[in-house]
Amino acid sequence: MRSAFRPDLLKDKVCLVTGGGTGLGFAMADAFAAHGAHVAIASRKEEHLKPAAEQLEKHGQKVLWRTLDVRQPDQVQALMDGVRDELGGLDVLVNNAAGNFLVGVEELSPNGWRAVLGIVLDGTFYCSKAAFPMLEERKGSIINIVATYAWTAAPATAHSGAAKAGVLNLTGTCAVEWGPRGVRCNAIAPGPIDTPGASGQLFPTPELRERVAKMVPMERFGEQDDIGQAALYLASAPYVTGACLVVDGGLSMGSTRFLHGPE
Repeated sequence: MRSAFRPDLLKDKVCLVTGGGTGLGFAMADAFAAHGAHVAIASRKEEHLKPAAEQLEKHGQKVLWRTLDVRQPDQVQALMDGVRDELGGLDVLVNNAAGNFLVGVEELSPNGWRAVLGIVLDGTFYCSKAAFPMLEERKGSIINIVATYAWTAAPATAHSGAAKAGVLNLTGTCAVEWGPRGVRCNAIAPGPIDTPGASGQLFPTPELRERVAKMVPMERFGEQDDIGQAALYLASAPYVTGACLVVDGGLSMGSTRFLHGPE
């Protein structure tokens, strides 16, 4: 991976990434391991975790994987106990586990609403609360994954938008409450990133992908490593807390098509 950081940036730190078996979660776990950290990854699907762990082990660091439904507080606590027992503690928690699909508000079922809110918002709360004692011991940090539509409208993703907005608020609250106790809490808001999961769910056709890419001032999708680099920065920036780092190629700044003349 391309990196702006020294290889030993996170030497002997312990990082836990929920939803860490695939996509952006794996990219962040891989970036941590490549920079010296021991890594724990968790998700609901064992078939994703085993091959991901094998890839992470190539960096020569300790790797722990566990199946987890972040909506279940008892499972979350069991994971934290395992991280303490097997890796000795925790320095960085990344709340990345998420669920999303395109649907209008009038067609969104109660189960669909609860599922996404449960994974994104409840899961972030449960994991942050359970991890806090270890993070306080080692003056660690939390990185929450949100989205730019957390502070705008979220057409066709009302469930995810509402959940991400809640996570963004929780990020600030934890930063203020836990800052005096040495724990930082920040967020990353990715824009359109080229991952198999997101592409299949949110950009399912070449035509839609092309249209979205043209909306981005940089006129392309981001890469998974872009989020990995952002996570490395927030994991190692000792005076940054309560921040939301937007990584979207300028999309949230608005269209720049006027610079290119009429189409």
